[in-house]
Amino acid sequence: PSIKELQCLTDNGIDHLNFVDYSKNCSFDVEFVFFASTSAFLCIFIIVVLSFTFAGQYIAPIYHIASGWFREALHVNSKHQYRYDVFVSYSSKDEHWVIEELLPNLERRGPPFLRLCLHSRDFQLGQDIVENITDSIYASRRTLCLVSRNYLSSNWCSLEMQLATYRLQVEHKDILIMLFLEVIPSRLLSSHHRLARLVKKRTYLNWPQDLEMHEAFWDRLWCKLSSNTTN
Repeated sequence: PSIKELQCLTDNGIDHLNFVDYSKNCSFDVEFVFFASTSAFLCIFIIVVLSFTFAGQYIAPIYHIASGWFREALHVNSKHQYRYDVFVSYSSKDEHWVIEELLPNLERRGPPFLRLCLHSRDFQLGQDIVENITDSIYASRRTLCLVSRNYLSSNWCSLEMQLATYRLQVEHKDILIMLFLEVIPSRLLSSHHRLARLVKKRTYLNWPQDLEMHEAFWDRLWCKLSSNTTN
């Protein structure tokens, strides 16, 4: 008999079905597969777009924070060699103070001579700025934040403090030092929740306006930053 004449015996052993008609009922539904795959793709696409819209600005920092934590985990059982002693987080508008005051009294004073990391001098050319910030923070023994009104208005400075704070929370070490270059009113600090919490929990330094106190200030800061510089 031809294939169209073949009969299939059902499970009850009584009814006979045509083989061709029976095989059509068992055929693969291509239309349903296309519908299901298209629906799944659209759902994933919508989720990705919404996630990027509402959390896109946090994706890159979270990625770099995770990579920094991973690098630190690799050095838990090994002696970590830091490239810098201090990563200096400051606003570009305060760079004159860094050049005229900070460098002469910290980097050019010793022994031991401190190695400072400045974004204007030590960041890798051509590298993503967030990667530069993350690599520099985790390549430095400590982070020194030079807080001013210019600092509070800078998004990059805010990101640097955020990354340094996350590192502080993970390592639980004395690795974050805040130096206020000027008096900041409480109403300005209240809008910067992360910095306000740090001020309440941690001791910070104030740049003295009295010239006679500058030498003692630099002695104190240099001793703090130069401790444990043998690693």
